[in-house]
Order: sequence, then structure tokens, then C-alpha cells
Amino acid sequence: MRKIKIGTRGSRLALWQAQFVAAELKKFFPALDVELVTVHTTGDKILDAPLAKIGGKGLFTKELELQLARGEIDAAVHSLKDVPTELPDGFRIAAITRRAQPFDAFVSNKFPTFDALPTGAVIGTSSLRRAAQVSALRPDVAIKNLRGNVETRLGKLDAGDFDAIILAAAGLERLGHAARIRELLTAIIPAAGQGALAIETRGDDESTLRLVRQLNDAETFAAAEVEREFLREVGGSCQVPVGVFAQVVNEQLTVRAVIASPDGKRLVTDSETAPLDSPHIGLKLARRLLELGGRKILDTLTN
Repeated sequence: MRKIKIGTRGSRLALWQAQFVAAELKKFFPALDVELVTVHTTGDKILDAPLAKIGGKGLFTKELELQLARGEIDAAVHSLKDVPTELPDGFRIAAITRRAQPFDAFVSNKFPTFDALPTGAVIGTSSLRRAAQVSALRPDVAIKNLRGNVETRLGKLDAGDFDAIILAAAGLERLGHAARIRELLTAIIPAAGQGALAIETRGDDESTLRLVRQLNDAETFAAAEVEREFLREVGGSCQVPVGVFAQVVNEQLTVRAVIASPDGKRLVTDSETAPLDSPHIGLKLARRLLELGGRKILDTLTN
């Protein structure tokens, strides 16, 4: 009987995700012995500062990759949106699960919709991408930083610290909080990979690859590759307000993306539709957005 050790962050959502992957593996391999190993990452330990100021996406993956390198775990489960577009040497994304709800959710105890927010309303989010697009749509509201796990963020909303908060809808649904969603914000372009789970393994571990690739969803993987190609070209990270969302419909892939200034005052957006097997769809869209003004926005953030 084969045993596999799966590494995960310790939040309730991360544990749900790892347990989901474990249960799916057991469907394919009933005799498989699956052990979950909790790893505390830097991103989980520093909760009093925006991600953009403390290092970005790698904060949620580095410690798990260290455990992988040591052979203390065989695979790591991540929210794909937290995974840097460039993995360290010796690692690979072995599978991406079927995407859940990709969009952000508007959550409020006072107001039924995003448009119903009054001037001066305070919205909580930890994401520059969300903050920039919210500011572009509603320059009359205030954005306040909000870190912590899902329950912590909901608790701060319930305590009256915010008029509304914005969270990934998939996380709310996975934790049984779907009823808290007032509205799906489809006008706000999601983060690359949002709603999908990535399973990372060592590059030379073929036996684990053979197990976890059973969970790979081909359409989600193809869409995610386009999104991550776009992000890689523009240099997107938690420090840059960038959104990109690709979707496969009838063998056609449609991708839309945005590059924005943090205050939402400058914003460039466009879309691309092409056959699924077309090469470098994300790269082409990224270069077009950069030419349309995205490069000037990014230059002001890095200089």
C-alpha cells in the first residue's frame, strides 16, 4: 500500500483544500494511505501588513517547498492564485483541479449590492487588484486593508469595522459561507488561477506524479496556463494590480485582463478569443495591454 504525505497551510480553508485533494485521491486509489502535514508559512504569520509590502505570493509557498525538497512531504496543495508564475528549480505543478467559482464576492451586512454602497462606505480587502478595480468602479468609497483567514475577515465585518468586504467566492463556498455572498462581482477581473487548486511535487518524483495527475482538469489547466503566461509577461505579483481570467467554451479560449494603478485612476483592459490550441494567447494579450498603456502604469510602480 502506497503512502503519500500532503503538505498544507494550517488555515481552515487550506485544510479544506488539502482534505478535498486527499478525498479525491482516495476515489481513484482506495487503498492509498494519505497523511496531511500542516506547515506554517510566513504569509500566515504576518497578518498586520498588506501582502504587497511583505513579499507577495511566495510567502504562502516557500516553507511548503522546503518540506518538499527535504522529502518530508510528497506533494503540496496551494490555492493556485498564491503560486508564483516561476517555480524554483526542481518543482512542478503536477495537477490543477477543476475550477470552482472564479469571481470575487461582495459581502455586507448593511447593503444588498455593490452599487447600493453609499458615498464614503468603507470596504475591506487585502488585494491591490481588488482595491484598484473597486476604486475605478466606485471612486467615492474608501478602501481599508483587511488581512486574516476567512473567519477573521467575516468577524471584522460583523464587528462593524467595515461596511462591506470582498473575498474570493470559492473560499466562502468551500467553508459553508455561501449565504454570506450578496453579489458576485463579475465586473472585477479575478486573480490568475482564482478558484483552482494546484498540486505541487518534486520534478523528479514520477510515482507521486502518476497519483496526483488523476486529479488534473485539462480545461482548467489550459486556462490557468494562459493566465499565468499573461502574468509572467507583465511581471504580475501582489505588488501589481493585475487581473486575468481565461475560460474555455466550445474549444475556444477567451481571456480578459486588466492592468491598473493602485488608486484605480489609470486602468487598461482588453480581451482575446482564439482556438484552444493557439500558441501564446496570454503572451499576446499581455503585450497588447502593455502597449496600450500598461507598461507606463507598471513603470510608475517599479521606479
